[in-house]
Amino acid sequence: MLSWRVVRGARLGAMGRWLTVVGAAGGAGLLLLSALGWALGHAQPGTGAGVRLVWCLLPVAVTVHLAAAVARAQPLGWPDSGLAAVGLGKTATVLIGAAGAALACAVGSGLALLLFVYLRGDLGGVPYSGSASGVLGAGHHLPVAGAATLLSVVPLAAAGVAAAGLWQPRTARKPGAAPVGLPWGVALTAVGLAVQVSAPRGDALPLPSGLGSVSPATAAGWLVASAGLVVAGPGLVHLCGRLLALHRPGALRLLAGRALQQEARRIGRPLGLLCATATAAVAAYDLQNGDGQRLGPLTAFAAGLIGVCVLAIAGTAVLEARSARARSTAALRDLGASPGLLRGAVALRAGVLLAVAIPLTAVIAGLATVPATR
Repeated sequence: MLSWRVVRGARLGAMGRWLTVVGAAGGAGLLLLSALGWALGHAQPGTGAGVRLVWCLLPVAVTVHLAAAVARAQPLGWPDSGLAAVGLGKTATVLIGAAGAALACAVGSGLALLLFVYLRGDLGGVPYSGSASGVLGAGHHLPVAGAATLLSVVPLAAAGVAAAGLWQPRTARKPGAAPVGLPWGVALTAVGLAVQVSAPRGDALPLPSGLGSVSPATAAGWLVASAGLVVAGPGLVHLCGRLLALHRPGALRLLAGRALQQEARRIGRPLGLLCATATAAVAAYDLQNGDGQRLGPLTAFAAGLIGVCVLAIAGTAVLEARSARARSTAALRDLGASPGLLRGAVALRAGVLLAVAIPLTAVIAGLATVPATR
């Protein structure tokens, strides 16, 4: 109940983030239910029902990540003195964040179930007979236990990940302490790319509709390379900050470089996830053009859902970093820093990150030649 009151009393921006979580959870729930509906309508072996369910893990994972990111960003604006006055300590803050994430995802899952049964015609209407109607399993009994189990995955996972993220201590680190994941991330990315390039063409793993198939080694290599980009993100952002502040920097370069070093852990992983998603989009585009087929509606929906979630995660990280440096910005203004200087530092940080992320994504997407088997 307290988490519901907190969400209701949030500002417009926070409400927008929670509504995004609700929509993402609803989209992930529809994909899970569509896998169940396909299995109901195609019960014979070899119809790919299990493969459809496995590919649903990608949108589910990014939806859970988004819910955890929004829950982690929520307590930043709460004053510590106010929390202590009402008796809310670390444990209560963690529980509120986890309950808020679970509540938003549960609402989205409930809306997904309502829409799914409406399209099936279980509410008294005519079943939907347009594009992708085969995934509804109309005319077959919908197992309540199976639907409830699938729809409970996103809320439970979001609550657990949000609680784990909020429980991590946010102790201040030394200004010169750099993230240690850059070498490991580079190594993982190199290994993943090597596996993709050298993957055999046999034992094809079916991809979602319109994308053909790839070998399991190729899919595993893409996952390893994507994990490497996410791990290397904080170290890469910190390195950009260090290079920006080298060799007698002026006020503008010094502010931008130090801010990047301080915000490396907040925005590094979302930046790496954004780069990994862009490389996957380029690879999927090449696969589709090579096969000459059009993307299926569910595949396009899942791709759009993943893209929106990744962009929302990156935007939430930027807002989180902005909120974290609010005191530093106020102190600079008190010291006489002009608004133009502060805006210029923000623009310089964004430009440096784009100048590094775009070529990096292009290079990795070019190296990740996917040996598709059709």
